[in-house]
Parts: sequence; structure tokens; C-alpha cells
Amino acid sequence: MHVMAGVLRDAQGRVLLAQRPEGKHLAGLWEFPGGKLEPGEAPHRALVRELHEELGIHIDPADGAPLIRVPWRYGERGLLLDAWQFTHWQGTPVSLEGQALQWVLPAAVDPAILAPADRPILQALRLPSIYAITPADVTPDQAALWYTRVTAALERGAGLIQLRFPLWPVEQVRALAARVQAHALRCGAVVLLNEDIDGARQLGAGIGVHLKSSQLAALATRPLPWAQPVAGSCHDAGELARAVAIGADFATLSPVAATASHPEAAALGWPSFQRMAEGAALPVFALGGMAPAQAQVAREHAAQGVAGIGAFW
Repeated sequence: MHVMAGVLRDAQGRVLLAQRPEGKHLAGLWEFPGGKLEPGEAPHRALVRELHEELGIHIDPADGAPLIRVPWRYGERGLLLDAWQFTHWQGTPVSLEGQALQWVLPAAVDPAILAPADRPILQALRLPSIYAITPADVTPDQAALWYTRVTAALERGAGLIQLRFPLWPVEQVRALAARVQAHALRCGAVVLLNEDIDGARQLGAGIGVHLKSSQLAALATRPLPWAQPVAGSCHDAGELARAVAIGADFATLSPVAATASHPEAAALGWPSFQRMAEGAALPVFALGGMAPAQAQVAREHAAQGVAGIGAFW
């Protein structure tokens, strides 16, 4: 079942959510407004019709932009939730089908109130297109330098940073995360620890974890509350499925291109990356041979954006 979702963003950056009414599947949970295609109906035409029927507004599909496509299963029922984002429409949204409505900033939404298939849409809204990862060869005596670099990046608007310092004692990495935590919260950014679930639990809000693929395979459930992001390192469709199964917020998929750090790894290329990203029910960053300037190319191939190390600092 192909379902269209309209993500309406107002001038304050808020998005419109609709509550599923009593008597319907997932009653009481919130979702992005929209509905399923009728037989033979084009996706854009279905979204125009559904938003007019539900909210009384008129949209021009040319004003929208694709956000994310979410393949999902509710029991034996499979669907493709196709989300498009709009900042312009005609009319004022009102409830014409009896559902409650609310305007809310994406950062203020508790994912637990959303229908499960709509949670990846929220994460795609929250995440930036650039994911910076610290270099692996940084030595412990460079901690002061990297405190300065990370805080400067946050002040410049970096929204997502992974602290990956394999040469450091784990407590030293946690200490750096604790020092930058207030900066991250003030800037509305997220800092992730590499592999360190316990450290993220101790630090709390503003600090998440990026899991390696073996951790994804070993976990049965999400290791942190929804308020702390969880990401996973993936290299194929099976690992992406594991990230979805444990409730990860996003993943990296690599290597898209050949890299000097992993010359033995075969590059996926954009066609394979796109096929796997479109089949995954979560936002996916392209990693491996990437630079910030490639973010738009990545978006055109179903990515949330690009992740990387050297070119990102």
C-alpha cells in the first residue's frame, strides 16, 4: 500500500501533526497528514487530494521536496510511506475529518507519541545533512585542541558530531563529551559517542551513541531512551534492517566510494547505495569518500546527507 504524507512546516519551523481517531488502527497516536493512493492515482495527485480532504488546503506538488520514503510493516500489512515537505500552501489547515491537530517543533516531539512508521519522518526532519566524525589518529594529548575544534564547530552550526577517539581512554572521551554537552544543548545539536552505550547513559540529554555493526547484531532492543539518539554503522541491507529492528534513529552506509583508510573494502557506488537506502526504514547517511559538497548529490540518491572525517573539519 502506497501512502503519501505531507510534512507542512510553518514560518516558525513547526510541523503539523494529526491524531488518529478512535476506531482506527493505531488510534490515539499522531502522524503526518495524508493517505493512501486510490487505484491508478499518481502519488502527487493523491497528496493534493488527501490534504484538501483532510485539512481544506491546496498544495502545489512543485512547491514540495521529497523528504524520506519509509517501507514499513504493521503485522501482515505492508506499506510505503512517501513523505514530502512543504513550506507553502493555500488556505489554513483545519480538521475536516474529526482528528485533533497540533503544530509543534520537531525537536519537541516525543517519538513515542507517533505511529511507528512516522518516526523515521520525524528523525529525517531533525537531522542535518552533514555528519562530522573526528579523526581516529588523534592522540590523548590533543584533547584541548579537539575541545576547541568541536565547540567551534557547534557554534558554527554543526548539528551532528561523533566523538571517535580510539586512542583515548574511554573516560577521557566521556570527559570531553561532558565538556561540550552544554554547547550542544544550547545549539540544538547532538554529540554521539562511538560504541560507548554506558557513557551515553551516564551523560544523558544531548549525548547519543553510534554503534558498530557487531553491536547492532548483538542488541535486541534500543539501548537508549528516545531523547538520546542512536545510530548504527552499516555496510549492507541486512545491517540496515538490524538498525531498524532495534529502533535506531539513523545509520551510515559505507563505503560509497573508495577510501584510503579502507582500501580493501569494495565501494558500493551510488546506485547500490540508493537501492539499500530506499529499502531502509530510517534516514541513511552516505559514508566513505564523501565531502560536505556532495550532500546534494547524496540527497538525490535517497540519503539524509553525507558523513565523513577529513573533509568535514
